[in-house]
Amino acid sequence: MHFCSQGIHHFLRAYYHYKSADRVNNKPHPLHSWDAQQLAKLPPYYIMPMDSGMTETVNPAMPDQQSINSATWLTEAELAVYAGEFSRTGFQGGLNWYSCVTSGRFSEELKKHGGKTIDIPSMFIAGAGDWGIYQKPGEFEAMQHTACTNFTGRYLLNGAGHWVQQEQPETVTGTLLQFLKNNQQNKAVFTTYTADQRLSILSSLVR
Repeated sequence: MHFCSQGIHHFLRAYYHYKSADRVNNKPHPLHSWDAQQLAKLPPYYIMPMDSGMTETVNPAMPDQQSINSATWLTEAELAVYAGEFSRTGFQGGLNWYSCVTSGRFSEELKKHGGKTIDIPSMFIAGAGDWGIYQKPGEFEAMQHTACTNFTGRYLLNGAGHWVQQEQPETVTGTLLQFLKNNQQNKAVFTTYTADQRLSILSSLVR
């Protein structure tokens, strides 16, 4: 991706557009099971063609100039900042996260958290056009009914895809503020956790 033929700016524009609510007919839906037939329904940026990398996969999704001009949630000037920094640093930092998750090297450490629940008030915000919600069948439901014992609601925002904070900033902020207002009485409970426990809880909430 760092040395893609179309250039990083072009690649990022196509990538951001592909996973946004701006893409026509972007209609995520739950998958019924973890099998090849169901997973094949995911967009190509999750299940890529055998002979293509990410840059080749997203290139056909490059929006036209009118769509770019309409994407006020990510202007060309703003995208240029991302493109400039990724040109300078490459993508290895972000890709390392996936390497750690898939390598198995940290499986034993992660098992320490197996069966743990999030017991403070929690909620979930995502774009209604985000396939990431459903990429692992059953996890969205398990989060609401098992992992979070004090779950206050899920908010799938129209007009947003994967980049919900950018695509619908006012709605995201308003939803967060209302959540905090509704849970002021739980502030004392949260402060009883150690710093490491609070960090673990917050990390789980924002993934």
